[in-house]
Amino acid sequence: MMKNKFNFFLLFASALVALVLGAAIGSSEIPVGNLMSVMANKLFEVPLPEDISPVAVSILWSIRLPRAVMAFLVGAALAASGTVMQSVLRNPLASSYTLGVSSGASLFAAIIIVTGFSLPLVGQYTLPLFGFLGGLATVFLAMALTLKFDRNLENQTVILVGMVLSLFVNALLTMVTALSSDRLSRLVFWQMGSFSGQTWTNCGLVLSILLVGLLVLMCYSREMDLMTFGEEQALSAGVDLRKVKFILIAAASLLTGTAVSLAGVIGFVDLIAPHVVRKIFGSNHRLVVPMSALFGGTFMTLADMVSRTLLAPQDLPVGAVTALIGAPFFAYIYFRRRR
Repeated sequence: MMKNKFNFFLLFASALVALVLGAAIGSSEIPVGNLMSVMANKLFEVPLPEDISPVAVSILWSIRLPRAVMAFLVGAALAASGTVMQSVLRNPLASSYTLGVSSGASLFAAIIIVTGFSLPLVGQYTLPLFGFLGGLATVFLAMALTLKFDRNLENQTVILVGMVLSLFVNALLTMVTALSSDRLSRLVFWQMGSFSGQTWTNCGLVLSILLVGLLVLMCYSREMDLMTFGEEQALSAGVDLRKVKFILIAAASLLTGTAVSLAGVIGFVDLIAPHVVRKIFGSNHRLVVPMSALFGGTFMTLADMVSRTLLAPQDLPVGAVTALIGAPFFAYIYFRRRR
């Protein structure tokens, strides 16, 4: 118990350090003290020191802080979602992407980018809204098809149907991309993920959905603990597998769909975080779910910092950075499992 408390404080401190570094480090270096002064001024109306220029204030408060916070929230949402998928489907390589969330979101977003369609009352949020709806629609379609073949929603059936549907949606996305060469660069960059241009409004939207999603997942932590031991044990303990699976997969897809719709497709965070956290905190989902969110947020914030400083002033897609780390990790998990 004491070890878990120490690990929690260490992880929490790492998250704070990552957020501070993410806001302070960039193409123009800004002292950490100036960051604290700007935050105190904006949040508590503390007077600013005279040596802090308005340009520095604008860079910190309007550009870097929203970007760092959004990276943390998106990483937390993806990591929590991956934790649930691995537990529900009892597969260490499972994620919401397995069921086609990213494929559906990418297809709907690509259609909006190509057509330039915009809803009158939504405006700039048309793209993330349709990306979110596309991700959820793909998941619910996968669940509906699974029920046609297997009324009990067996794990292997869910994974197989999700992968087949994901491949089909990816084929449609390839066709849309091939027919839209004039917008090819924007489509590719969106599919690789980026946090540039994020606002505090976007952060508030993701934070509210993240809190609701985590609350739902925490309410089913006991059921997830039982399901990791096998479906027969969960059934004997009184778990309504069909209902619980549907709720958990829907909640995880909501988190992933929201993240993908606002930041693009960013892989491997939902794969890495649950494995690392289980090594540190054990398998109790009352700890694993929130700690995975905290670790995922920290990891994503640092990855975004690397993406915009490695070749500054040019931004790399953050999805490329996470893939460079995640692909070897994926291979390690797969081959270790085979052995």
